[in-house]
Amino acid sequence: MIPVPAETRVWLAGGVTDMRKGFNGLAALAQSKLSEDPHSGQIFIFRGRRGDLVKIIWWDGQGACLFSKRLERGRFVWPSAADGKVALGRAQLAMLLEGIDWRMPQHTWRPLVAG
Repeated sequence: MIPVPAETRVWLAGGVTDMRKGFNGLAALAQSKLSEDPHSGQIFIFRGRRGDLVKIIWWDGQGACLFSKRLERGRFVWPSAADGKVALGRAQLAMLLEGIDWRMPQHTWRPLVAG
């Protein structure tokens, strides 16, 4: 898991991104498409066309970090908007990276009686 400081904002880039892009290309997208500073310490997440690959860029204060994750099965849950951005919390980021639907998490089990 990425060691995300508590105050860090996490942004999903709506739509599909060319996954051939590296840090410079994704940073340019964060600046032009999302209107955010890629060197601000915020996390920016981009998804490929097939939906099984995400790339994450983050400036940690010392340098640029580029992470990628590909799911062997399933697809990452993504907003339907082609343009724009969606803010996520740290727990939602963790669910997203595990392939869980971060929009409506559900408990898998709940006790029926106390004791």
